Amino acid sequence: MADITRKNHPLDAHVSRRNFVALCGAGAAGLGLAACGAQPSGDGSADSAKSESGYTLVEEGKLIGVSDMAYPPLESIPDGGSEPEGFEIDMMDALAKKLGLQMKWLPATKFDTIIPLIKQGGKADVGVSAFTITDERRQEIDFTDSYLDSNQGLVAPKAAGELSEEKLNVAGTQIAVQSGTTGEAWVKENLPEATCVPLDDAIQAMTGVQTGLYAACVADLPVMSYLCKESYTDLQVAIEIPTGEQYGIVVSKDNQQLTKDLDKAIAEMQSDGTMDELQQKWFGTTL
Repeated sequence: MADITRKNHPLDAHVSRRNFVALCGAGAAGLGLAACGAQPSGDGSADSAKSESGYTLVEEGKLIGVSDMAYPPLESIPDGGSEPEGFEIDMMDALAKKLGLQMKWLPATKFDTIIPLIKQGGKADVGVSAFTITDERRQEIDFTDSYLDSNQGLVAPKAAGELSEEKLNVAGTQIAVQSGTTGEAWVKENLPEATCVPLDDAIQAMTGVQTGLYAACVADLPVMSYLCKESYTDLQVAIEIPTGEQYGIVVSKDNQQLTKDLDKAIAEMQSDGTMDELQQKWFGTTL
């Protein structure tokens, strides 16, 4: 991703998702997290509040979100910081404001536990962590309309030279991915002879490639490009994979009015130029 404009605090190349979670003040027990400020009910779940718009919120006046928080420049917690930042963070602040709500975030949660958490209900209203809209995921939850397009990127050391799928698709080659992602699905389908290694997050995958533990890693192209430019300068996007994915916000099937209101707000931000402004801020270009 060319000309990234956010350079105030590039990620430490050895920071994993667990460090991000620690900075949030919580461990990785994603399904056991309680919503910020919500009072527990007798069965251990958070009380819900019916909004004037007809949808249910975990906490009145708040839109509670959950994210992996280890996927810059979409969302992350800067090294030494405590508040999340990124494209999706700014986007959700703006969307919540349009709905007359205040955006609040749960502590960072492992990516592949977010959809089950939203489906379960009572902990968070939305899941926002670069979720590609897929039919398989739609069996469990609802998605808003798309707010960002993306492809996949395969990252390898610059010293490895020119690579191809054929060179990587051999026994003994280890390819790192983030567990539960479309990157993992792509590797399993297109590099079946190689060994797919699922990890907690993209930071761990990139660090593993940098240290020689894995031959390559695959994740969303905007994130791979950003990390190669900002933190892992000895790595490069060796292959751009045109998967044509679209990101959506994860919402419970029991909260369809919230999905509709978010869709309306997303359309407004796209038409008034706000989405383009946020893309320029975080990616240095519009995607």
